[in-house]
Amino acid sequence: MTKNAEQILAIVNDSKEHLSAEQIFLCLKETHKGVALATVYNNLSFLCKEGLIRKISVEGCPDRYDKVNRHDHLVCRRCGKLSDVQLEDLTDMLQKQVKVPVLSYDLKMNYLCEECLKIENLKEKFI
Repeated sequence: MTKNAEQILAIVNDSKEHLSAEQIFLCLKETHKGVALATVYNNLSFLCKEGLIRKISVEGCPDRYDKVNRHDHLVCRRCGKLSDVQLEDLTDMLQKQVKVPVLSYDLKMNYLCEECLKIENLKEKFI
C-alpha cells in the first residue's frame, strides 16, 4: 500500500463523518501539498476494492466513504445527511431468505433529520 493510500485510510478511519473524495483530498493536502485529486480517487477505488473502506452512494449527493465496521445508515431524504445506526446483524436472516452466499449488505434507511423536519413542519404551517 502506498503512503497516500495509508494516509487516506487513516483519514477515513479517524473521521466521525462520512467524507467525500473532495473532503478527503483537502485533509490530505494539509500534509501533502502536491497531491492530486486523481490520486485520491485512485486510492479510494483501491481501498474500496480491497475491502478496507466502503463507499456510500446517496442519490443527488457525492459518494462518501466510511469505515468497514458493521453498521447501517440513516439517510435524510431531503438534505442527504448520513448518520450511523447500530442494528442487529441481519446476515443470517438474509442468507436463509435468498439461499445464496451473502457476502455483505448495506442498509440505508430514509428519514428526515431534525433540521429538515423543522423546515417541513414550518412549510405545513404556511400551506
